[in-house]
Amino acid sequence: MSMTYRPAKEPTRNTGSDPAFFSCWDLEAYYGESYIVQKVSFDVREGEILALLGRNGAGKTSTLRTIARMDDPQLKGGEIWLDHQPLHTMKSHEAARLGVGMVPEDRRIIQGLTVEENLKLAQIAEPVGWSLDRIYRHFPRLAERRKQEGVTLSGGEQQMLAVARALARDVKLLLLDEPYEGLAPVIVQEIERIVAEIKGLGITTIIVEQNAIAALQLADRAIILDMGQVVFQGTAQEVLENADLRQEYLAI
Repeated sequence: MSMTYRPAKEPTRNTGSDPAFFSCWDLEAYYGESYIVQKVSFDVREGEILALLGRNGAGKTSTLRTIARMDDPQLKGGEIWLDHQPLHTMKSHEAARLGVGMVPEDRRIIQGLTVEENLKLAQIAEPVGWSLDRIYRHFPRLAERRKQEGVTLSGGEQQMLAVARALARDVKLLLLDEPYEGLAPVIVQEIERIVAEIKGLGITTIIVEQNAIAALQLADRAIILDMGQVVFQGTAQEVLENADLRQEYLAI
């Protein structure tokens, strides 16, 4: 079978000369004894959207959680750099303060809090770039429901709230885990519009999505994982044009 294959190119460890805005180098992460993320290396330039793809169990969400410095999986090796700052030495709350915003698949809207209270809680300090007024300009539906309890929103509106909450931290790196999961096609289009708008604002984004075609149509570049390892790096267009690659590693 003929396909485009590129092993991971290791980002330089000299962050002073590294043109990438975000880099990870030889990431190794474990759930207990299970070796989940196996020497994953890639970088992302500022303002890019990177699609992180692969079948179920390939290690996509685990890679995102490792980048966000969640407790699980446990980082056992490698380096993570954002805007010349070493994320691999930080806890999750420190990474969040630096500008890492993760939107998990389950959204984690806080019960008992209104839309606006969920957003205010995310603002660790006085926001520099993302005031509530600015958030509501980009998310007018949330403005209409600002006094409504967040968990009573529709699935699509909860996804909007989860993304807006990440932006409220003046995010530099936005991590989206399955943002289209369980949403009707018309709502998926709305979320796509929001992600494209975020890209237009120059925010660096990594998106994990089972709807690979939708993710690739938004992304600049793509990484494909298989069994916790990088098996492809290239442009999103290369993946869209390579049916053999999509069939072998994405089953589409």
